[in-house]
Amino acid sequence: MSHFSPVSKLHHAPKIWHNGQLIAWEEAKIHVLSHVVNYGSGVFEGIRFYATPRGPAVFRLPEHIQRLLDSAKIYRMETGYSRDELVEGCRAVVRESGLQSGYLRPLVFRGFGPMGVNPVDNPIETYIAGWDWGRYLGQESQEKGVEVCVSSWTRIAPNTLPAMAKSAANYMNSQLIKLEAIKNGYAEGIALDTSGYVSEGSGENLFLVRQGRLMTPPLSNSVLPGITRDSVNTIARELGIAVDETQIPREALYIADELFFSGTAVEITPIRSVDRITIGNGGRGPITEALQRRFFEIVQGKVEDRHGWLMPAQARQEREATVPA
Repeated sequence: MSHFSPVSKLHHAPKIWHNGQLIAWEEAKIHVLSHVVNYGSGVFEGIRFYATPRGPAVFRLPEHIQRLLDSAKIYRMETGYSRDELVEGCRAVVRESGLQSGYLRPLVFRGFGPMGVNPVDNPIETYIAGWDWGRYLGQESQEKGVEVCVSSWTRIAPNTLPAMAKSAANYMNSQLIKLEAIKNGYAEGIALDTSGYVSEGSGENLFLVRQGRLMTPPLSNSVLPGITRDSVNTIARELGIAVDETQIPREALYIADELFFSGTAVEITPIRSVDRITIGNGGRGPITEALQRRFFEIVQGKVEDRHGWLMPAQARQEREATVPA
């Protein structure tokens, strides 16, 4: 059974994986002078797990953990754990959570040690937490879509902070984008890159539909290589929808037939307006709906998992032992 934290209002797993051991949620604490608190030296992942007929299953878990390790490598952080060990840590947290569906947050960061920018002698800490997380942009967002704006804040420039790393420091840029959007009455903001081309949302990749073709910005436009983004590309091609990774100018947003966000938190969420300009019919378009429907059929175990995207939290023998004879 999951626990409830009145402070954070989270229904969460009672245990957190820390450096190879499960500890109580309340024991997962760090020092205020930890390097990550002072200098943002951390990387993380967001991973969903879903209720399926075989029990809770984690979506594209190895790929997420590989991206975590890639992010850590870019920042010269050695976790000391293999991908398989971290995968099993995630599965253990799901099993402990008592939740059928929810969200996992693996973190790797530099802890308490010498003060100063030089991080070399600070210990590397690894945590995995889990909790219940519903619709990221609102309960009706995936059916009715959301209103967004183009942000005045530009995405991080190449050769400043690496956009391919999912690092805590990058999300200070994301916070500025998000805060500005919320302050001005929008659900989310879309950032442009330093050349003025469309990049992504504060925490989401972006897709545009025009004349039956699907377009998304390439990684060279300061885009995080999203796991859900990759999944959408795969599903689209299987449905016979052409996909182009191409630079997208700002004005293309306004004349799109459909727009939608993709990401672990938002899953697939349509955009109904940009800067108060209605997109398409002002709701969820047919291509967005088709992609969304197939995505949820896959993650909820309603159709064959042809790509091996779902990893059950329990081993096969454990699942079979819970089925009555």
